[in-house]
Amino acid sequence: MAIEGAAATVPLSPGQRMEGLNRIAELRANVFGLNIEPELERFIKDMRDRRDINHKQNERALAAIFFMAKIPAERHGVNISDLTTDEKRELVKAMNHFRAVVSLFPKRLTMPN
Repeated sequence: MAIEGAAATVPLSPGQRMEGLNRIAELRANVFGLNIEPELERFIKDMRDRRDINHKQNERALAAIFFMAKIPAERHGVNISDLTTDEKRELVKAMNHFRAVVSLFPKRLTMPN
């Protein structure tokens, strides 16, 4: 039996996707009382890992996220626990923005010859 009616999914613009991701993050915090801080700490620790073969690129990517979050460059090296609530909020928004934009990347990237 087929489901009839409006489509179950619709394409979203990057802005709509980002707004949706931010709304979901708000709901998780309000409804479930989830604390993102441990996950943010793990993420930043992984991105700053000097043993990673792509350490320099990871640091650049992390700097881009901090830049998108409008966190001043002199605070890019601080621990998550040292960030203000507003900075953490902006950091999550920046990460959601990247998540929304990455969904638009071409599916099969190849290196130019």
